[in-house]
Formats: sequence, C-alpha cells, structure tokens
Amino acid sequence: MDEKFGRRFKSFCNSLNALAEARQRDLSDSFVLSGTSAKFSITFDLAWKVMKDILVQYYAITGFVAGSPREVLREAFKANLISDDTWMEMLKVRNELAHDYDGDIVRSYCDIIVEKYIDLFFDFESVVKKLFEFN
Repeated sequence: MDEKFGRRFKSFCNSLNALAEARQRDLSDSFVLSGTSAKFSITFDLAWKVMKDILVQYYAITGFVAGSPREVLREAFKANLISDDTWMEMLKVRNELAHDYDGDIVRSYCDIIVEKYIDLFFDFESVVKKLFEFN
C-alpha cells in the first residue's frame, strides 16, 4: 500500500485509541459525551476511507458509483474486511450525530458506541494489521 494509506490507517488507529478512552470516562458529563460523539464520527470516517483504499488498491475493486460510505461498507463486507451489518447501523448513527445540536442523540447512542462499536473498530484494525503486517 502507498504512503497515503499508511498515514490514513495510522490516523484511524490514533483516533480509535482516543475514542476508546471513553470507556474510562464519566459518560454523564456533557463534555465527555460531545468528545465521544466527535471521536466516533472521525473514527468512522477514517475507517470507511481506509476500507475504500484497501478495496481500490489491494483488491482492485473500483465498481462503486460514487464511493459513498454505504457502497464501501457493502464491498468491505463482501471482501471480509468487516464482519456484519452493524457497520450500516454505525453509518446511520454517524449521520444522526451530525445533526445533534443539543446532545440528545449522543446520549441515546453513547452506550452502544462504547460497548459495541469500539470493539468493531478494533476488529477492523486487527484485520488490516494482519492483511498488511502492520505492527
């Protein structure tokens, strides 16, 4: 893979580690909630872009029409980069969080982000590390 991919993957890993800190924080604190929301969105965006890089550069899959997150997630599932449809749920949550102006949406999703989605990000990280022998 190219240098751009390596930088993007490293950014994903760094963002994921920062997001995982939410597990040790007080999720009733509004500042922590907003940080968790922001880090989740950034981590998700980096994840699907890493998937797209892998699909295009490693698997030579270029058949997505616009390369939207939804299309990339479908192709990533077919290529066994991700394991289930929960990633589509994550996309929906990420889209809803973009319109969360008073913190109500993140409050309703925070537990699932911390308890489920972070683990899926770590699973994806492991797949990429195995595939490309990252340390």
